[in-house]
This record gives sequence, C-alpha cells and structure tokens, in this order.
Amino acid sequence: MYEIVSKKILNPTVTQMEIKAPLVAKKARPGQFIILRTDEMGERIPLTVAGTDPAAGTVKIIFQIVGGTTEKLNHKEAGDYLQDFVGPLGVASKLEGKKRVCVVGGGVGCAIAMPVAQALHAQGTEVVSIIGFRNKDLLILEDEFEACSDKLVVMTDDGSYARQGNVTVPLKEMLEAGERFDEVITIGPLIMMKFVVAACKPFGVPVTASMNPIMIDGTGMCGGCRLTLEKDGKKVTRFACVDGPDFNGYEIDFDEAMSRGRMYTDFERHAYEKACNLFKKAE
Repeated sequence: MYEIVSKKILNPTVTQMEIKAPLVAKKARPGQFIILRTDEMGERIPLTVAGTDPAAGTVKIIFQIVGGTTEKLNHKEAGDYLQDFVGPLGVASKLEGKKRVCVVGGGVGCAIAMPVAQALHAQGTEVVSIIGFRNKDLLILEDEFEACSDKLVVMTDDGSYARQGNVTVPLKEMLEAGERFDEVITIGPLIMMKFVVAACKPFGVPVTASMNPIMIDGTGMCGGCRLTLEKDGKKVTRFACVDGPDFNGYEIDFDEAMSRGRMYTDFERHAYEKACNLFKKAE
C-alpha cells in the first residue's frame, strides 16, 4: 500500500498528490510515468511523474478528473492509501547537451512539461516556456514554470488571463523573429501538438512530442498505446509505454492517434458518471 502524503487542488478539474513510494522516487526521471490502482478492484491508469523528492521518498502526480478512476482517486485524501503504484515506466526524456530549448505545454499536459523544464534549467539549459489554457480558471503551475524558465509566455484561449490565443502564436513569432532552439518539446492535447509541429516545420527545428494514449499494462503487451510513425517513407508501429512517451513529432500520425483516442470517450464518460453516483449514494 502507498500512502498519500499530501493533496492539493490546482483547479476545479486538476489535482496534485504526493505519494510515498521511495523506490520509485529514487529511480524516476523526467518523462517517465507510473501505473496505479486505487483499490483491489480498480483499473490500472498511467500518470506521468510530475516530480520526485528522493530524500523524502515521495513522488508527485498531477491528474485531471475525466473518468471513473480519476474520480475515485480525487475522493482520497492525505493519509489514505493506494493499492498499487508501479514505476518508473517508459523512457526518460533525453535532455543532455541542449543549450536552448522551448517547452510548450497545454492544459494538464503542463504537469508533464514542468519536470522537463525543471531538469533542463537545472543542467544550465536556457529554457523558454510557453503554456496555454482554455481560460484563467484552468491555469496551473505558473509559479513553477516562472521559477525554471528564462522566459515564460502564458496564453489563454479566451483572453481571460495573460495573452489571448493558442500556444503556436508566440512560438511562430519567436521563430519568425529569428530565435533558434536546439529543440522544441511539446506536451499537451494531440491537436495542440500537431499544430506545434506544423509551426516548427518551415524552420527545421527538431520537435519532440510526448504521447500519452490509453495504456493498460505498461509493458507493450496490450497494444492499447500503439502509435503509427512514418520513418524513411515507411509506416511503423511503436508503443508509447515502452518506446516512448517521447517521439519525433515529425514522424507521428496525429490524425490516427486522435481517432483512436476518441474511441474511449463514451466509456470514460459512463465510468465517470457511475463513480459520481456511487459517491453520492455513499454520502
């Protein structure tokens, strides 16, 4: 059993927790993820490691409440326990040797982008961060990004905070003004990452996209997280859980990935509603 050491509400749909998991905290690196179960009958869900404190033996996770399991998880409080907390899984982000990097995060994807930006900053890389949200109420982790970025741009779709527009607006402005990056790392909704790649392509800037599709076992056996990449004119299949989650953005078939992701929307909504009804009856 794994103790929930702390819980913090970041916005109405996003929650941060610190979990006591010393072995995971010791080994996990930016870009990797864990798989947890809330209880013996719970489903397995993957969550990216949002930070670690090896000395305290804790792992930070940040999750959005979208389905039944995340609803159950959000009802747990500090002092409660999780049934399973397995990791670190996946391949850590390759960050060494980069002098100037632009980190582009969208929505809850900023929880994944944040430890990447922090690791880059810690190794002396110049970090330019662009983070975007639908509106001010959904803003998360601004202070954390401010602390690890040489330059931070915050965007909201409706203009309710900072600049209005999506994350590609300032990215294009920078590239068109002659700014250069060793790499652009983008993490967020698939449609956002697709357009970040499109914005970078005319300038030949390397783009890494972090893919977080449906996963079950985290070992590549279930095939739920498979992606189609195009390498040297040939289509190949890769698995986000063991080959990723980071991939060359220019190689990803984003349209197929978005189509696959929509397959589970109704199921997630049904599971979420079922979980909500169970908690209402319990109350």
